[in-house]
Amino acid sequence: MRRCPITYKPIQDGLYSSTGLNKLNTALQKLEPLPFTDRELVLESQKRMSKMSIQGVQPKLSARLSVKHSRFEIVDKHGIFILKPNPSHFEQVPENEDVTMRLASLCGIETPLHGMVYNKEMKLVYFIRRFDRVGKSGKIHVEDFAQVAGMTRDTKYNYSMEKVARLIEEYCTFAAVEKLKLFRLTLFSYLTGNEDMHLKNFSIIHKDGMISLSPAYDLLNTTIVLANPKEELALPLKGKKSKITKSMLFRYFGSERLGLNQKVLSGIEEEFESIFQEWIVVVEKCFLSNELKEKYADLIHERRKAMGW
Repeated sequence: MRRCPITYKPIQDGLYSSTGLNKLNTALQKLEPLPFTDRELVLESQKRMSKMSIQGVQPKLSARLSVKHSRFEIVDKHGIFILKPNPSHFEQVPENEDVTMRLASLCGIETPLHGMVYNKEMKLVYFIRRFDRVGKSGKIHVEDFAQVAGMTRDTKYNYSMEKVARLIEEYCTFAAVEKLKLFRLTLFSYLTGNEDMHLKNFSIIHKDGMISLSPAYDLLNTTIVLANPKEELALPLKGKKSKITKSMLFRYFGSERLGLNQKVLSGIEEEFESIFQEWIVVVEKCFLSNELKEKYADLIHERRKAMGW
């Protein structure tokens, strides 16, 4: 049975569920495929690269949702959504990012509205609503941690998780709250094989007179994408990027470096331990190939075992 790529709910006919369309806009009755192939979208992103305020290795396009025309429209300015087609050198990245973001929301990590839309080849393109935009053209001030730390795109891996924690202490309004978010996101990244959480994948957002961590974005199980993954974290923890242990995450990082008390850490451990079966169900429902679903589930079980759960 076909599933909606926005909600994963079964659908009898059409491409999307009414619930999925309503998430985008309550007046939306249908959603037309993007009038591009994957290759055309990648070329389009390259042509527009200098005009847009979003960057990165993965091809990205700025877009608005036209309810009148029932489709996403690519724009150079005032985009509310980011579209991410599949890069030619990796397999099923949109499907991977979408399910990983979905798993994140299940364990209390704030994520923006996201999902997938079909292109004219009936291949899936990932979309995510921009959290740095409000209304038709309003902007919310956001800085990624590379900017905050005075680093560049070329040096975004030349840092450590301990230094990220210090940035939160220095810049965030309620540092204790944000350090708890950082711990949850770090643990999640380890458990889901995300070894690409570099400085540009953390941001602070200035909103309502406060500075806090932004909603999560660019979460991806890179371990099942890469041919020979060698690391478990993008930024070293206690000087290591691999062979991460429960003691390193909970006792060293959570307790010693972030100052989280044992009751809080035990609560997070219980939350994550209880959510695993639900994660597996979501992975089974997602749009990855059967082979990648199996790899994803196997990695979750492997990392869970490493935590002693």
